[in-house]
Amino acid sequence: MRQTWRWFGPADTIPITALPQVGVEGVVSALHHVPTGAVWPVEDIARRQSEIRVAGLEWEVVESLPVSETIKTRGPDWDTHIANYIESLENLAAAGLQVICYNFMPVLDWTRTALRWPLPHGGTAMRFDLLDFAVFDICILERKGADADYPADFAQKAAQRFASMDDNARRQLQHNIVAGLPGANDNWGLDDIRQLLHRYAGINADQLRANLIAFLQAVTPTAEALGLRLCCHPDDPPFSLMGLPRIMSTPGDYAQVMRAVDSPASGITLCTGSMGVAEGVDFVRFIRDWGHRIHFVHLRNTTRQGNAIAGKYSFFEDAHLEGDTDMVRVIKALLDEEVERWAQGRHDATIPMRPDHGHELLDDLTRDGMPGYPLIGRMRGLAELRGIMAALS
Repeated sequence: MRQTWRWFGPADTIPITALPQVGVEGVVSALHHVPTGAVWPVEDIARRQSEIRVAGLEWEVVESLPVSETIKTRGPDWDTHIANYIESLENLAAAGLQVICYNFMPVLDWTRTALRWPLPHGGTAMRFDLLDFAVFDICILERKGADADYPADFAQKAAQRFASMDDNARRQLQHNIVAGLPGANDNWGLDDIRQLLHRYAGINADQLRANLIAFLQAVTPTAEALGLRLCCHPDDPPFSLMGLPRIMSTPGDYAQVMRAVDSPASGITLCTGSMGVAEGVDFVRFIRDWGHRIHFVHLRNTTRQGNAIAGKYSFFEDAHLEGDTDMVRVIKALLDEEVERWAQGRHDATIPMRPDHGHELLDDLTRDGMPGYPLIGRMRGLAELRGIMAALS
């Protein structure tokens, strides 16, 4: 696999010139300053490529070209947003970029309740605490009917925790959830979320899936003609939040969409940390079944905490080799998929991967970096993953 690294542009607290010391082979980036739904300008794409080439590296994977809420809900300006998305794809292809990651999570992108949760060894990790999220959902957002989405005793615990929190703790929890984590498509306030929830009224999982398929049917012919590889990132976490459906959480979800839009240009971003929060996910089987459509890989690990509540878990970001997912078996299956591709003569036989997230360790703790994207924590993860790949190869 090709070892890449996510870089957020000049605003990233890790300079691009440091990445050659990390030993990465390519860069994953995006134009986060361009509003969701707008066209990515040719000039801005070229500028980002130039910023990366200063370090002797290339921009190899786009993460993400965001899908707007208008597209997800099939809103009134759907045609315009689709046309803009296609034009962005054309501009990226003209610049030589081929792998385009996106997601179809409604309203909230990837979600955590704690950005720097203390670990026993002195570092920190990101965490999703279901009780804290219920506090936000029921008591801070005050979503209508929210308490009915949780068992009665759990909703009562959420109310008790809210009552015990001071104003600073409440503000921090709200910030962690809605202010937008690194790479998230949008940055919402509470009123924004309430308005968006109203737009999603009446959209169930079947309708949201139909909207995703309609989006892919609209953009995939262009992607295929341009030699692009679109790849959908799974829901993170892989279960409903705020009563909204999530439709790319399980291997079965992917199977439905991949069959509905059966093109090599429409594929999968395999993220072990997102799908791995759910119990019983057989990644080896998933890779055997759908590896030919995996265009990009995020390798990270999570550990579930406590029992499931209405099918949902608390969890934290564990070290890359220490969570619920058997990373060695996953990497072995991916390397086997690459061997198959080489035998078939595929030009995309080498799959780009990146170490996703990581603990804040040592100097990370004083750097005030982007949550989830520390330098040393990700370097440790990449070193461990690289060692497994070298051994298995």
